[in-house]
Amino acid sequence: MLRVISLLAAVTLSASTMAASVEGVWKTETNDEGGYLEITVSPCSENASLTCGLITQAVRSDGPNPDYEHIGKLMIEDMQRDDERRFSGGTIWDPEADKVYKSKMQLDGNELEVEGCIAFFCDGQTWTRVE
Repeated sequence: MLRVISLLAAVTLSASTMAASVEGVWKTETNDEGGYLEITVSPCSENASLTCGLITQAVRSDGPNPDYEHIGKLMIEDMQRDDERRFSGGTIWDPEADKVYKSKMQLDGNELEVEGCIAFFCDGQTWTRVE
């Protein structure tokens, strides 16, 4: 009986850890033309203790855009995990404005609040996890 309880506890803990993971593919908010980007979030290649996000797909209102010039570029760089849901200390690149901003992120289930900041003024988006 103790073995069954231990197994159930391990499975539950594993599932809650997976739910709190920021790693995966995220869809940005749709722009005015109906397009969006898909960002693959994972440990940074140069420092696996930090989190980065790579533009892996661009989608227009009529479907995928394989010719998008920024596929393969980093959008999120060097985010540090503050706690189970919050990240800060990194940067986010806005490909439309071609500007880099200080950034922070907060994970809430299948939503990721991503903000770019100048001084104390922040603006952001809510990204959704791609299943």
